[in-house]
Amino acid sequence: MAVASAAPGSIFCKQLLFSLLVFILLCDACQKIYLRVPSHLRAETLVGKVNLEECLKSPSLILSSDPAFRILEDGSIYTTRDLILSSERKSFSIFLSDGERQEQQEIKVVLSARENKAPKKRHTKDTALKRSKRRWAPIPASLMENSLGPFPQHVQQIQSDAAQNYTIFYSISGPGVDKEPFNLFYIEKDTGDIFCTRSIDREKYEQFALYGYATTADGYAPEYPLPLIIKIEDDNDNAPYFEHKMTIFTVPENCRSGTSVGQVSATDLDEPDTLHTRLKYKILQQIPDHPKHFSIHPDTGVITTTTPFLDREKCDTYQLIMEVRDMGGQPFGLFNTGTITISLEDENDNPPSFTETSYVTEVEENRIDVEILRMKVQDQDLPNTPHSKAVYTILQGNENGNFKISTDPNTNEGVLCVVKPLNYEVNRQVILKVGVVNEAQFSKAANLQTPTMCTTTVTVKIIDSDEGPECHPPVKVIQSQDGFPAGQELLGYKALDPETASGEGLRYQKLGDEDNWFEINEHTGNLRTLKVLDRESKFVKNNQYNISVVAVDAVGRSCTGTLVVHLDDYNDHPPQIDKEVTICQNNEDFAVLKPVDPDGPENGPPFQFFLDNSASKNWNLEQKDGKTAILRQRQNLDYDYYSVPIQIKDRHGLVATHVLTVRVCDCSTPSECRTNGKSARDIRPNVILGRWAILAMVLGSVLLLCILFTCFCVTAKRTVKKCFPEDIAQQNLIVSNTEGPGEEVTEANIRLPMQTSNICDTSMSVGTVGGQGIKTQQSFEMVKGGYTLDSNKGGGHQTLESVKGVGQGDTGRYTYTDWQSFTQPRLGEESIRGHTLIKN
Repeated sequence: MAVASAAPGSIFCKQLLFSLLVFILLCDACQKIYLRVPSHLRAETLVGKVNLEECLKSPSLILSSDPAFRILEDGSIYTTRDLILSSERKSFSIFLSDGERQEQQEIKVVLSARENKAPKKRHTKDTALKRSKRRWAPIPASLMENSLGPFPQHVQQIQSDAAQNYTIFYSISGPGVDKEPFNLFYIEKDTGDIFCTRSIDREKYEQFALYGYATTADGYAPEYPLPLIIKIEDDNDNAPYFEHKMTIFTVPENCRSGTSVGQVSATDLDEPDTLHTRLKYKILQQIPDHPKHFSIHPDTGVITTTTPFLDREKCDTYQLIMEVRDMGGQPFGLFNTGTITISLEDENDNPPSFTETSYVTEVEENRIDVEILRMKVQDQDLPNTPHSKAVYTILQGNENGNFKISTDPNTNEGVLCVVKPLNYEVNRQVILKVGVVNEAQFSKAANLQTPTMCTTTVTVKIIDSDEGPECHPPVKVIQSQDGFPAGQELLGYKALDPETASGEGLRYQKLGDEDNWFEINEHTGNLRTLKVLDRESKFVKNNQYNISVVAVDAVGRSCTGTLVVHLDDYNDHPPQIDKEVTICQNNEDFAVLKPVDPDGPENGPPFQFFLDNSASKNWNLEQKDGKTAILRQRQNLDYDYYSVPIQIKDRHGLVATHVLTVRVCDCSTPSECRTNGKSARDIRPNVILGRWAILAMVLGSVLLLCILFTCFCVTAKRTVKKCFPEDIAQQNLIVSNTEGPGEEVTEANIRLPMQTSNICDTSMSVGTVGGQGIKTQQSFEMVKGGYTLDSNKGGGHQTLESVKGVGQGDTGRYTYTDWQSFTQPRLGEESIRGHTLIKN
């Protein structure tokens, strides 16, 4: 028996292989089936059918030993791929298993492609039947749905040509037999007549696909299974109906005739594309009924307008009772009705209008931000929409901007307010013309004309009130001259009492005067200068100096004004320039001079520049564009500070002489300026302090030496009979020159050798002790080679030996007098050399 191998990686194939192996070991052959088939079988071809129930009543698992064949639950055998059979027989097994009863059975199937002759008479020992050319084809069949019978109703008959030679039994399977709906059809196994047991609904089952089988008494199938299609003929048993019980369409009012409103659709469950589902639509009734505004296309269900006179303000909603009928609208067709609601969309086709033709109101003078009137309008368009919301405009009478009108969003009223004070003495009443429109533009429908704006008049009466002084204008400008002297009088600010139209009885006070230039006359408001008026003052902006003035009447009412003193420029300031400039010779050999004139432009540039004769030797002055000049070196100068006198004259001849300090530096930018290798920051303070610092250091060194020598002499006197201890003899006396970097003491050691005698050999005059002029003699030795001095005069390396001329054979001992004669001249030289360096 051939067993198909499992495909790599396929779990299903592995399970199938394992099950087949178990069946082979445990099952016995139940029966053996012989089938003759064509030598070439295509995939999904029905090979034959076996009766599985004869081997196992209710198998839970059906498997094929050959993966080229697939076994269905009814025993039908199908190929899974194309097969070519050789002249020999091909066999495979069908394995059946019942999991509950633990039973297994095997059916042996043998396929043969040879042409074998069979006897006319069928014997039980024969392994195959002879097939002859015969008729075995589907017979067209149909049933009418909702049939009234009688039942069982004959459908059709199937026959096999093999029945002429053998006893044939017929059977059928498929939906309506052994599948849902069960037992709808059956067949007489001896005659092949097929019957229907009850009526059928086509909308539920359009057709039934059955298979017919012909077998001999011993189970041999001389024919292939026969596909049987039983079609259910449609009966007009379903009335069409609207998909939505309530449908709402919208259309703008005043729309043109023929405007599409919407499309209705209905459904019919009968067979499509037949007369049973050919639907027709019509309008049964329109509510309200007059006039007729709508029509419907009978085939498409599209509703359109028939007139351009839809007016939402007259009727905003219409209802249409619709009918849909099948059978092409014939009277005997089935039908249904539905309701369509058509809502009209509002358009701005009604202008707003005032409820009053004119209005009268009053307001007290000088009052502002006060509501004085509310105006109502009426509009037939849809409320609370841009088609009905009002927009008010003051068309005439508000040229001074005293009034403002707005819309109350809650009431749609026009609210008139005063935003700028009214003056009773100027006008006792004001007449306004007010217009109103909608937020939305007026509709441009074909049957409407653009209306004119609705207007009304508002008379505003002004009530007189006792008011305080008026400062008018609020800002007053007076002219004055730059440099105007102190103690002079200027015309001041004037206020008026509107009741008397005069300034009598008013008192003036000064509120603001930043630099206190003026005093104010309390009665007249005139100003008197307290200082010389200077246009170049920091308190003057754009040639103007401001003074705030308040005018107060007898009862304390006041007004405030501003007096602006405009100062005409006077040429009283010569050009100014920075006192110090820097020339970086690494970058450029000149400096740019940019003078500034505090006076106005008419008294400023062009400037003229003049160089003093004393500076012409080293410097050259080039004038540029009348605003700047270039100071250039005639030759490269030493890095130092130079004083250059320069005269600068403005356009009117006002001249100023400036001594310019020019710093010549070895630098790339002025911030890196250095002179003689040192920064100017390091050099300039040394010019002042260096000499005294050197002198202080020299005097401090001398004073320190005197103190040390004095202490040494006192100590030596007290211990004259004792020798120096060894540790004292090893101490160092360090001689250091604090002049500056470059000198170094390498090994200035003065050693006191050990002596066993009480008196040392060398005598030295130490000094005066206690101011009594007593001289003490002490002796000590100086070790040769104890001091080294690097001379910065190029003298090389000097020692005490070289100065004294001591040879190699000397004992190397010197007196204190020799040491002093070596050091004192060099201290003097270092002081002189340091002083010279600072001076340069």
